[in-house]
Amino acid sequence: MVYKLTKDATPEQMKAAGLGAHYVAHDSALFYSNASGVPWTASYIQAKGDPIADLYEDIAAEEKARATYQWLIDMTDDVDLQDGLKYLREREIIHSLRFREAVEILKEKRDERTIF
Repeated sequence: MVYKLTKDATPEQMKAAGLGAHYVAHDSALFYSNASGVPWTASYIQAKGDPIADLYEDIAAEEKARATYQWLIDMTDDVDLQDGLKYLREREIIHSLRFREAVEILKEKRDERTIF
C-alpha cells in the first residue's frame, strides 16, 4: 500500500506531504516507524514468559492494529486502498479471536502439569 501511494510521487510531493526527511534518508523504501516518526524497535515486543499474560499482550496488539486500520479506512476515499485495509483489519480481528480462544484453553488447563 505504501508503494502504491508513493510510487509516482516526486521529491517535491514527498516534501509537501511531510515526508521530505524520510525521502532524503530512505528514498521511497519502507522505514518502520510510528505515526510520530519514532523508529520501530524490538523493545516494543512485550513478553512476560507466562503464556496467558503474553496472549493478553498479543490480544491488545491486535486490537490496537484493528483500530489503526479503521482510522486509516476512515481517512481515505480510495476504494481500492479501503479494500486492502479492510482485509488487514479483519485479519486482526480473527487473530484477536484466536488468541482469546487460546487464553480460554490455557485457563482450563492451568492446573494441569503438561510441561515437564
